Amino acid sequence: MTSPNPTAEPARAKRFDGEKIVLALAAPVLAVLLSVVICSVLLATSGKNPFEAWNVMITYATKSDGQVAILNRSTTYYLAAAAAAFGFRMNLFNIGVEGQYKLAALFTAYVGSQLDLPSFIQIPLLLITAMLVGGLYASIAGLLKVFRGVSEVISTIMLNAIAIAIVGLLLVPGIFAPQKSGTSNSIQTAPVSESSHFFAINTDGGPLYGFLFVAILVGVAFQFTLTRTRFGFDLRATGRSESAATASGVNVKRMVVISMVVSGALAGLIGLPELLQNSYNYGQSFQAGLGFLGISVALLGRNSPIGMAFAAVLFAFLDATGSQLPLPQNGGFPFEIVPVMQGTIVICVVVAYELVRRYGLKRQQQKVGAELAAQAAAAAEKKEVSA
Repeated sequence: MTSPNPTAEPARAKRFDGEKIVLALAAPVLAVLLSVVICSVLLATSGKNPFEAWNVMITYATKSDGQVAILNRSTTYYLAAAAAAFGFRMNLFNIGVEGQYKLAALFTAYVGSQLDLPSFIQIPLLLITAMLVGGLYASIAGLLKVFRGVSEVISTIMLNAIAIAIVGLLLVPGIFAPQKSGTSNSIQTAPVSESSHFFAINTDGGPLYGFLFVAILVGVAFQFTLTRTRFGFDLRATGRSESAATASGVNVKRMVVISMVVSGALAGLIGLPELLQNSYNYGQSFQAGLGFLGISVALLGRNSPIGMAFAAVLFAFLDATGSQLPLPQNGGFPFEIVPVMQGTIVICVVVAYELVRRYGLKRQQQKVGAELAAQAAAAAEKKEVSA
C-alpha cells in the first residue's frame, strides 16, 4: 500500500487558488471583449469603420494629454465607485450617491467662497464639510430602514429627487449664489478662495489632479477597514447574513446606519476634484450622473478596491478617448458609441459573472465528486488489504 503524498494537499490548494484567480479575471475580461464586439458591429452597421474608431481612441490614450485626462477622470470615478461599493459590501444599495455628492459639493462650494483661511486649515475643513454633508444626508435612508423598515433603494431614489430640489432652492441669487450683475443667465456660487485650491502636478499633458492621492488613500483605507478591522468583519458578516451576525452579537441596526453614513461621506468627496481643481464653483452645469456611473464602476470592479481601480480607468478611458471620436479630423464618429459601450459593458458583466459563477459551481461539484470517489476507493482498498 502506497504512503500518502505530503505535497498533494498544498499542490491542490495552489491549483485551487490559481483557478480562483483565473475565474475572477475571466468575467470582467469576457465582459469587455463582448462589449468591444457589440460596439464594433454597431459601428459597422452605421457605415463606420470600427478599427478606425479604436485606433483614434488608443492613439489619444498614448499621448500625454490623453493620459492626464484619463487619470483625472479615473480619480472622480474611483471615489464614486468606493461610495457605492461600501454600501454594497453591507448588502445595502445606496442609490442616493447622486444626490449626496451634489448637496455636499454645493455646501462645500459655499463654505469655500465664504472663508479664506490658510490652506492647511481651509482644505481639511472643506473635506470635512463635504463628508459631513454627504454622511448626514445618507443617514436619513439608514434611519428610515432601521426604524421604519423602508427599503434603502426606495428612500435613496426619493432622496435624490429631494436633493435636486434643495440644490435648486439654495442655488439662487441672494442665497448661495451672488446677486447677478451682468446679462449672463448662468447661476453659480461665488468662486472658492485661492486657499481652497487643491494642489496639482504640472505635467506635459496638463495638470494632474492631486486628488489622485486622496483616491489612493480612500482605496487603502477601504481595504484595510474591510480586511483588518473588527468593524470590517462585522460589516461583511452582516452583509452575508443578518441573522448569523445578530447571533454572534453584532448590532445590525447600528451597522446599517454606520454603513450608510460612511457611504454618504465617501460620496461627499466625489464632486471635490471638479470643484477644487477645475471649475472652482458650483453651478447649473456642474458634473452630473457620477453617482450612477459609480455604481457601474463598482459592479465591474466587484466592489474590490483594486478591481474598482481598473474599472475606473476603463470607464475614464472610454470617456476621455471617446470625446475625440466626433472631431471631423478623426472621422466624425458618433459620440453616442461611448455610453453604448459603457452600457453594454455593464450588461455583459452581469451575464459574464453569471456564466463564470455557474462554471465555478460546476467545477466545485466535480472536485467534490472526485474527492469522494478517491476516498471511497481508498476505503475499499484498505478493506481488501485488511481482509
